[in-house]
Amino acid sequence: MQDILIPGAASLLALGFVAYLAMDVLKKNPGNAKMVEISKAVQAGAKAFLRREYIYVAGFVGVIAILIAAAPIFSSVALNWQTSIAFIAGGIASAIAGYIGMSIATRANSRTTQGAVDGGLKGALGVAVSGGAVMGMSVVGVSLLGLCIVYAAFNGDPIIVNGYAMGASLVALFARSGGGIFTKGADMGADLVGKVEAGIPEDDPRNPAVIADNVGDNVGDVAGLGADLLESYVEAMIAAMAIAAGMGMLAAEQSRVLVLLPLNIASIGIIASILGIIFVKATGRGNPQGALMGGLYVSAGLTALGSYFLFKQQGVAYETYDAMGPFWATIAGVVSGVIIGFTSEYYTSSKYKPVKNLADESQSGPAITVTGGIALGMASTAVPIIVLAIALMVSYDFAGIYGVAMASLGMLATTGMVVSVDSYGPIADNAGGIAEMAHLDPGVRKITDSLDSVGNTTAAIGKGFAIGSAAFAAMGLIVAYMQSVKLQSADLKEPHVLAGILIGGMLPFFFSSMLFKAVSKAAFKMIAEVRRQFREIPGLREGKAMPDSAKCVDISTIGAINGMLLPGAVAILAPVVTGLALGPEALAGLLLGSLVSGVMLGIQMANSGGAMDNAKKYVEEGHFGGKGSETHKATVIGDTVGDPLKDTVGPSINIFIKLMAVISLVLAPIFM
Repeated sequence: MQDILIPGAASLLALGFVAYLAMDVLKKNPGNAKMVEISKAVQAGAKAFLRREYIYVAGFVGVIAILIAAAPIFSSVALNWQTSIAFIAGGIASAIAGYIGMSIATRANSRTTQGAVDGGLKGALGVAVSGGAVMGMSVVGVSLLGLCIVYAAFNGDPIIVNGYAMGASLVALFARSGGGIFTKGADMGADLVGKVEAGIPEDDPRNPAVIADNVGDNVGDVAGLGADLLESYVEAMIAAMAIAAGMGMLAAEQSRVLVLLPLNIASIGIIASILGIIFVKATGRGNPQGALMGGLYVSAGLTALGSYFLFKQQGVAYETYDAMGPFWATIAGVVSGVIIGFTSEYYTSSKYKPVKNLADESQSGPAITVTGGIALGMASTAVPIIVLAIALMVSYDFAGIYGVAMASLGMLATTGMVVSVDSYGPIADNAGGIAEMAHLDPGVRKITDSLDSVGNTTAAIGKGFAIGSAAFAAMGLIVAYMQSVKLQSADLKEPHVLAGILIGGMLPFFFSSMLFKAVSKAAFKMIAEVRRQFREIPGLREGKAMPDSAKCVDISTIGAINGMLLPGAVAILAPVVTGLALGPEALAGLLLGSLVSGVMLGIQMANSGGAMDNAKKYVEEGHFGGKGSETHKATVIGDTVGDPLKDTVGPSINIFIKLMAVISLVLAPIFM
């Protein structure tokens, strides 16, 4: 118990900061009666969706937990009811963190709008940052506390502790894919019928899909993103802990120190993230983007500094590696995360040439917008992959396979800050929608739009961190899996390994196809419903009648629930079937193949979608004809193509590759 005193205290500090931030948000003025009404509609829709989603996910978790607990009945494997308990705990931690963050985010939206009315840019930014930080600090606080409890309860048994990561990963896949299907089905319906066909502004209260769109921002980009990075955060720690525990040549004291170092680095990251959030709130008066980026850099710098002193004090030499080796591996992860984040910003922000050129080219029509956006996303894979490759080699040279896992943790140590600046974006977006629907002064919408524009950039950076960390976390998990099944290497001359690589390379594409179809079905039904309401509700177009928003929320909910089940089943079954039918070598190949193709696909889709979205917003700022022009219509169509790329499929792929890896690690005793 003494071993986890520091990380346990850090997790409680994070949750205490969450309570402070939540109270800070809730004491703010929520606005007039109309604003409160709209905000409550979004809250109700988000809660209803999460409740239904968690019911379905609980069914999956329950069945898998029973199978894990019953494993000893059918074979003499190390899986047992303790692993099952840890698995359930991981799922609960992910669900709790998502629910807390979403609950405050949906209350911060109207308060951000009112903050713009009362205090201008500074007032709105303060509320939005606090609301986003609740999600960020909930992720690290809840997940680290849960991991500490599981570790203490089961004496750090790696087979049991691995189950915690599997539970978090499973819930994250459903949260990210289900939330993504919900938000993009609603968003596409709102944009294509509202903006393009009806010619009404974004977030116009006459549009029946607007409330569903705002709900989707919260369940997809707040709860979904939080679950995504929570599982990366947990898996990075557990991969390093599992690798350290499996180093049979180490003395017991050396192994214990290396096992606990990830938890202590996460503790430093929590403190650094809190200070980064305070920095943003103190400096964000005139330049929100500069403050948010500054907060990221402050957190990363403080994490690096704190880690240096930690390794100086606790580092141990092992095998042929110096005691400071894992520190330099951790720094490689921190630096690579910053570079990947900046690359995502460059390819998706309207401050830079790629997006400006895409908006310019969109004057030729939507086909050019789409092809140009896809080309940008493809080009954006080069720097992140080269950086990951260099960081992989550097971290291995400094600390071996343990160093690779520590590099992943270095990238993710500031998860609290990364999720905070990313979750801020949907709150600002919702605030703009409330300003429009409540018919506030156009100056208020201008303030919220400026915050939303920054939010798109921070979201792209968050997605860059997510996919980069997914690559590192998956590499660490794959190494831990191979170590667990006593597999020294994946021999490319072996046909089973090659078959696994080919199947694994195909799976992210097959998985993506199912998600695209799910979004298309949800959007198709949403478009039909919005058209029906415009056609059948007298006075709706003229603003004399209210739309049936609840019907649109229900359509998105059903579409998301139905659409997430089959992709989730594929992620669970693919490694199990491969491991049982073809053996552990083939499964190692499958994991490697899915990692290579999945990382490329995830980066390309996230940045293609981000570029098309911000090209639209760049035109809406008044460039190339502004709102209502043919160029604007072209970019709106491009954005509807980019939306499922960046908010559904791309982010879900990184969870997909990690979930397959952690399932393989947990079930390794069966495959042996």
